[in-house]
Amino acid sequence: MAVVKAVGADGTKRKRPARALSQALPQTPPVADPIQLGDLSDFLGYSLKRAQLRIFDDFIGCVASLQLTPAQFSVLMLVDANPDRNQSEIASTLGILRPNFVALMDELESRDLCVRVRSSNDRRSHNLRLTEKGRAVLARARKLIETRHEIRLRELLGDDNRALLLAMLGKIAREF
Repeated sequence: MAVVKAVGADGTKRKRPARALSQALPQTPPVADPIQLGDLSDFLGYSLKRAQLRIFDDFIGCVASLQLTPAQFSVLMLVDANPDRNQSEIASTLGILRPNFVALMDELESRDLCVRVRSSNDRRSHNLRLTEKGRAVLARARKLIETRHEIRLRELLGDDNRALLLAMLGKIAREF
């Protein structure tokens, strides 16, 4: 039997038998049955959020080498399609709150992907443009997303269901 030296509360050294490893470590509880979602899975909002989380995880994995979030990619896409639009319009279109958008733009500017240019019409607002580096990063991101992320979604859903899902989500976004 192994012996461990221990110091008692009174400072005296004692020898005690070592406990078996299984006694020394906390016991892992047995695996429980999976949590039942019950009626929660019947709520559209819950199902959309769960799907969004899975899609974002896959998206982030696809563009990990570029260190882009879905929101940053969306901003780059809109600025590319709408150069010199003001940041309020871009933020509003994406549904990003102003303080969050300012922080997002600070990050994109610090990485030299996008620039804010003071508007000639309204000196209080800024128009957005991609830099050369921003256009290059966006092109690489699009290629990764189109050849990995979107392919997986097409394989999962099929072209017809993908088109139907996009139409349904668009209807919710426009009319709800």
